Amino acid sequence: MPKFDVSVPHTLGQQAARERLHGFSEKLQQKYADQLSGLEQSWEGDALAFSFSTFGIGVSGTLEVRDESIEVSGDLPFTAAMFKGKIVGAIQEQLTRLLG
Repeated sequence: MPKFDVSVPHTLGQQAARERLHGFSEKLQQKYADQLSGLEQSWEGDALAFSFSTFGIGVSGTLEVRDESIEVSGDLPFTAAMFKGKIVGAIQEQLTRLLG
């Protein structure tokens, strides 16, 4: 299964970055309602396990809040390998906006 990794630097500190992320999934669901479905998430400390479907393609992974960055990694099904760049770019863009 292809993997993806995204690192987004920030200057907010771990606590402030985590607070911003808590409402992030709801905003994404509203903005991309026609493209996202089945969003599930579970926080454990500073790590978020997530999964969702976009255009029928399942995506799952983890997001870790660090002092100076957000680290996202996950798995894509082989059918999504050709969309990896688009998915990674969208994650990076949304997190950069949120943390900027």
